[in-house]
Amino acid sequence: MTEEIRYRHRVITAEDVQFVRDLLAKHPTLSRRALSLALCTEWNWVQPNGAPRDMVMRGLLLELERRGLVKLPAPRWRAPDGGLRLRQPERVPLLQWPPLSGAVSQLRPLEVRQVRRTPDEGLFNSFIETYHYLGYSRVVGEHLKYLVSWRGTPIACLAWSSSPRHIGCRDRFIGWSGAVRRQHIHLLAYNTRFLILPWARVPHLASHILGLVARRISADWSELYHHPVWFLETFVDPERFRGTCYRAASWIFLGLTTGVGKASRTNKPDRSLKECLGYPLAPDFRKKLGVI
Repeated sequence: MTEEIRYRHRVITAEDVQFVRDLLAKHPTLSRRALSLALCTEWNWVQPNGAPRDMVMRGLLLELERRGLVKLPAPRWRAPDGGLRLRQPERVPLLQWPPLSGAVSQLRPLEVRQVRRTPDEGLFNSFIETYHYLGYSRVVGEHLKYLVSWRGTPIACLAWSSSPRHIGCRDRFIGWSGAVRRQHIHLLAYNTRFLILPWARVPHLASHILGLVARRISADWSELYHHPVWFLETFVDPERFRGTCYRAASWIFLGLTTGVGKASRTNKPDRSLKECLGYPLAPDFRKKLGVI
């Protein structure tokens, strides 16, 4: 091995590759998953909550095999063709709940529940698949899901996940260097889906819900993943939306994305430019994100 391999900001040395080979030779019956977990333990590849970075390690192993540096054991299980799509949530009938209208003040208090890893997660997924224009997609990594209801009637869904590793306008706003960003990126959360369900037609409802979730998301994140979040972000497609509810909830316009996706092999835009909006969760958020 002569070329340097960098994977997720870690340099993979010839000694690392030899360690993987030796582990495979010593334990030839290991499954790919068992191999990945063993390496996570040996190399201390863990998430902030202490869980192993299993999927990241498997990606590295596949990259090493692609380069011809190791020979992995044969997969013991494969998802059927389109396996993730086969597990898509069922769609929900539109007329299952009565229309809801009026002033947002008449709906207080709203019930905001974090439903990740609860019996209502399936209902949340079904709402997103049925009514959100992007549909449902499986999330890997840290994420939360909120289901908002009023007197038993579900009216909104919000999904949050780990933030993208590098967004130029966001990083300049925060003011952190690349090294500091890599150490603190887990303290940001990205609003991947926001859906007001079609039977809820209440002015200012969306911005009110954003405020409710902002007040509790850091504590909820800590409960599930053992660390807080200090900055929220989202991306708005200006060809479809104006981001009015975010601006009404005091979110800040940070700038435009470059339009270059992470899978792009060039620096040329390969998708539409999005507006990046952010919301600090503490007055000293920059200090909490490592900016002195």
